[in-house]
Amino acid sequence: MKIAVITPRFAFSGVPLAQIRLAQSLSNRGHEVDLLIGNIPNTKDLPKLDNINLINFQTMKVRNMLWHITRYFFQSKPDIVFSAEDHLNILVIISRALAQSKAKLSCSSRVTPYDTFSNKILSKRWILKILYSLLQNRADVSSCVSRGMVEQYKKIFKNSRHQPIYNIIDPVLSKNLINEPIDDPDFNIRDLPILIAAGTLAHWKGFDLLIEAVKILSSSYEFKLFILGDGPDRDLLTSMIKEYELENVITLKGRVNNTLKYFKASDIFILSSRVEGMPNVLVEAMMCGCTPVSFDCETGPNEIILNNDYGYLAQPKCAKSLSEAIASALDRRISDEKLNERVKLFSEGSVLKKHFDALGIRS
Repeated sequence: MKIAVITPRFAFSGVPLAQIRLAQSLSNRGHEVDLLIGNIPNTKDLPKLDNINLINFQTMKVRNMLWHITRYFFQSKPDIVFSAEDHLNILVIISRALAQSKAKLSCSSRVTPYDTFSNKILSKRWILKILYSLLQNRADVSSCVSRGMVEQYKKIFKNSRHQPIYNIIDPVLSKNLINEPIDDPDFNIRDLPILIAAGTLAHWKGFDLLIEAVKILSSSYEFKLFILGDGPDRDLLTSMIKEYELENVITLKGRVNNTLKYFKASDIFILSSRVEGMPNVLVEAMMCGCTPVSFDCETGPNEIILNNDYGYLAQPKCAKSLSEAIASALDRRISDEKLNERVKLFSEGSVLKKHFDALGIRS
């Protein structure tokens, strides 16, 4: 089948990376795949894509993708289109109608609707909510990346037909990245447990709470914590580390291209986010053998860790509770066998079957 996978922009994380993984998995199964990207920044290099036709619309704004996508529907005549993110989903639904395409359309929502939509009349997010309410069920499949998000959409949109379909996070597909050697002396020292966290250094990721938790924990345990990523809160976090005299415990490593090899070299992964949808990075860390510790956000982490069966959950936004969860992980790691058991939910075969079952198509 001819299949299109669409994302507004390219990045090595989040929704774009999830869409690239979906496109590669579909190609691996023998489908003819077009990967449509709104914009690829000049500073970014795409990972190697096997047997995928890349189409770069070279537009910075999502709304400008409307006519590009309409023309694509008209000229290329795909059988199935996979779109992600609600603002893009709306455009894809409109484009399919304008082109009078018969393609099956699967639209995935990736961010909590409370952050996407608004009740403030005439605001941009209010207009988006009205459009989404009118158009959402014109997609053949509407999905979310977590069960918790499905329930949120059903509360906001009474006619919602959303169902949970996870992102693909497959150890077989990621094998080369996981096994890539690390040229970093910090990770060659194995006399202390290595804790790791990753993400944009921004308020919603909660790294300030993680530093507070480490301050509490450092009087009872010895370990090293490495935080991968960069962002607007870097100076704030650096100041906190100095204030708490944790320079020998916590290191901000900055942005890295391959987080998986760092996860493999670590013992415990910590997700300190104040809010999440479905954190791919948590599953990636488990895939690499890290015992997961996370705040029990409204959606996402509990669905993965499952009431402490596959890791350790802490009370949301509570540094003390997070320190206790980390202590539990230091005292008792989760076995690789158990972690692998959970990661299977996000494997290529499992996720693609759910996509095609939802579309009513044999893959």
